[in-house]
Amino acid sequence: MKNKYLLFLVLLSCSGISWGNETLDSLLNVLDRTLLEYETYISQREERIHHLKELTRESAPNSLERYKLNNQIYKEYKPFICDSAIYYINCSIQIADSLQDEQCMAESRLHLSYLLTSAGMYAESFDVLKTIKREKLAPSLVSNYYSCLDHVYGELGAYTQEKAFAQHYRETSQCYKDSLFAVLAPETDEYLAMKEAQLRELHWFDKALEISDLRLSKVKPDTPQYALIAYYRSLIYRYSGDGVKEKEYLCLSAIADIRSAIKDHASLWTLAELLYEDGNIERAYQYMRFSWNATKFYNARLRSWQSSGVLSLIDKTYQAMIEKQNKRLQMYLLLITGLLVLLITALGYIYSQMKKLSDARNHLQLANGQLNALNEELRQMNDCLTSANVELSESNQIKEEYIARFIKLCSTYIDRLDAYRRMVNKKIAGGKVAELLKITRSQDALEEELVELYVNFDTAFLHLFPDFVKKFNDLLQENGRIVLKKDELLNTELRIYALIRLGIEDSSQIAEFLRYSVNTIYNYRAKVRNKARVSRDDFEDMVRKIR
Repeated sequence: MKNKYLLFLVLLSCSGISWGNETLDSLLNVLDRTLLEYETYISQREERIHHLKELTRESAPNSLERYKLNNQIYKEYKPFICDSAIYYINCSIQIADSLQDEQCMAESRLHLSYLLTSAGMYAESFDVLKTIKREKLAPSLVSNYYSCLDHVYGELGAYTQEKAFAQHYRETSQCYKDSLFAVLAPETDEYLAMKEAQLRELHWFDKALEISDLRLSKVKPDTPQYALIAYYRSLIYRYSGDGVKEKEYLCLSAIADIRSAIKDHASLWTLAELLYEDGNIERAYQYMRFSWNATKFYNARLRSWQSSGVLSLIDKTYQAMIEKQNKRLQMYLLLITGLLVLLITALGYIYSQMKKLSDARNHLQLANGQLNALNEELRQMNDCLTSANVELSESNQIKEEYIARFIKLCSTYIDRLDAYRRMVNKKIAGGKVAELLKITRSQDALEEELVELYVNFDTAFLHLFPDFVKKFNDLLQENGRIVLKKDELLNTELRIYALIRLGIEDSSQIAEFLRYSVNTIYNYRAKVRNKARVSRDDFEDMVRKIR
């Protein structure tokens, strides 16, 4: 039950797979999608490496800071590019040597030995280990020293063909495992990993799985540590005969490898081999080719040697499958050729019918085109009629407004003229000819009448076009807009263009109404047009369109 719960959490973290889809097929689909995203994860690792290299340029060449940065770069390269990892750990050795720090020297050489063993360079690994004195190591490095010896002898025992030597190497490896058990704390992952492997070899699978559960609970998915633990868990299922669980955890391990941008894909090519045995040739070929390309990039001869045999076998089977598919395709091609002849005959008949239909459609389109043209003409005529109706309605409104004003003014002026007549008569009758002469010579009365006339005009015009001033200013540049004084309805410029809006365009008529010279009116019009934010030629036309 505990194992199922753990697998559920892992599947959710990988791609949101629901509990009901917790199957090998769903995991393989997740793996397929992850392979397509591989370049994204590679870019992330390369960015981390580039950042660390930038930091090294800012540190002193032979300093403890440079040593630590080199070790970080080595750790990034270790699962990524074998040659680069070896180069940077050798740089760390040189820095430690220049610092005369024996413990840093020993630490770097232990890293180098372990890496050389993983790459299949056993003799070189032994050469490095010979330079390290066990008695001079710090307590924190003793476990690393035993781990390197266990690793190199274990690998020799696994891959040496001569049985006597292989047995000797395995026994020596076991001795160093015992030494590791003696120095490691029981709660460390290295101790738990060795204990898990020991229980697996003894076929105590339940206890091995308990330790694997504990190790998985301490790491996050999509990390190198998770990939390694999942791979060793798949070995437990392999030895216990549970092939489905083995493939599931190989999938989980491979997904974590790819998302961690690890190039050493032991999980993926092992999974490819199992899928090949199950007859899933195409997917096995895809995985093995991917793993092979990553292995070549990683440049470790051991992994290339391990996967080359399986790749060759899968490749031959894949090619045989392709040949079989080609023969099947040839048969299908003959069948398709026959069907193609029938299809061409049918297409000929269909073409003749479609041609008739096309002719009918063309006639219909021509008729529709003519109808659309007539409709467009009718629409334009309707637009013109609507515009004319609007202008006529506006003109009628203007006429009605000004006729009413005119009648009222006429009545007012008749009353005033009668009052003026009575006043003149009274002055003459009273013998006040000199006073009457003085009144008739004064311009005050005329000016008052003009002011009242313009106020009446302004009021009537703004009653018809209440937004005229705002819309008129919108046609002018920002610094050329007209600002009216307090209690002023329109000024001279606005009255000129108000008259133009009412249809009075002749400058002489405008000059006569406003009591200016024709030249002054012309200058006013030119001055306003120069401030327009639109074309000077279109300015007055746009004024006439103000509603």
